[in-house]
Amino acid sequence: MERKTALKFRILSNNGEPFLDRVEAGKLLAVALREYRGQNAVVVGIPRGGIIVAREIALALDADLDIIVAHKLRTPGQGELAMGSISERGDLFLNREVLKDAGVTNSEIEQEKVIQKAEIQRRTSMFRTIKPKIPLNGRIVIVTDDGVATGATTQAAIKAVLAEKPKKLILAVPVGSEETLRVLARDVDELVCLKSPNYLTAVGQVYRNFAAVTDEGVLEILKNYRAKEETK
Repeated sequence: MERKTALKFRILSNNGEPFLDRVEAGKLLAVALREYRGQNAVVVGIPRGGIIVAREIALALDADLDIIVAHKLRTPGQGELAMGSISERGDLFLNREVLKDAGVTNSEIEQEKVIQKAEIQRRTSMFRTIKPKIPLNGRIVIVTDDGVATGATTQAAIKAVLAEKPKKLILAVPVGSEETLRVLARDVDELVCLKSPNYLTAVGQVYRNFAAVTDEGVLEILKNYRAKEETK
């Protein structure tokens, strides 16, 4: 069910001072979320970079860790511009304004949808082999990534989580555009963002170390966390 706004909306700073890396960002987010420690929460990271942030939050809150794979749909001829997004459940979300401005046809949407669904299937098959999906029904769920720019991928992830009927849904990110965050806040119970600089051109601008995260890196995190959970 869509909400008019998050019940709690927190942007903690508007400065652009960079984080050292995703690990530091995750630890700082965990401090802002400390009320959820020991509450049987599930921290859901959006791969690839979001899984590092999610791991640090989950460790600090003694929470479960999972992933959710969502991809943006690239606008033809403008690969960095999202015309929509698709989740691992197959939920499709389209930006009608972008579609209209770019003159995107239905066949072009379908072609990009097929490409991204295939990539999502490849990645989920690989990741879920290491760590099976955690049911989210009735749980406190914290969705995170290393940052939010256009919000297309984040929106797909949020919608997919909502479909599982969580008890409470929190979006927590290190950095994001305030305009985008306020749109995303309509679908969550709480939103926490550490930094929202006045001029955010790219998520990487607020990280000193923003090295690419590989599929192998994600698998290693999932494998290690699963081993930790099994020893509880």
